[in-house]
Amino acid sequence: MKKIEAIVKPFKLEDVKESLSELGISGMTISEVKGYGRQQGHTELYRGAEYVVDFLPKIKIELVVNDELEDKVVEAIIKSAKTGKIGDGKIFVSNIEKAIRIRTEEMNDEAI
Repeated sequence: MKKIEAIVKPFKLEDVKESLSELGISGMTISEVKGYGRQQGHTELYRGAEYVVDFLPKIKIELVVNDELEDKVVEAIIKSAKTGKIGDGKIFVSNIEKAIRIRTEEMNDEAI
């Protein structure tokens, strides 16, 4: 099993969700996060004063999939989240040793 974490621009969430639904992905966790990478934030003007916005709003998508789906899921996220501009985000893939569904106590592949 693989845990896939994707950090994407907020307006791309629905596109990513639709792409994952087409692959049969039925569950994911979404968090509103803030951060920055190479773009180092930006400056804004508010009531005549300029200030720096260091942390930009992003969406973090977390899901656990079978090993066979890893490449398809990563590809779907890239295709649906990519704008070609700086700040498109990142995808992280890591191994999951064990997954347990609390309600039924199913384990591993049956739990996801």
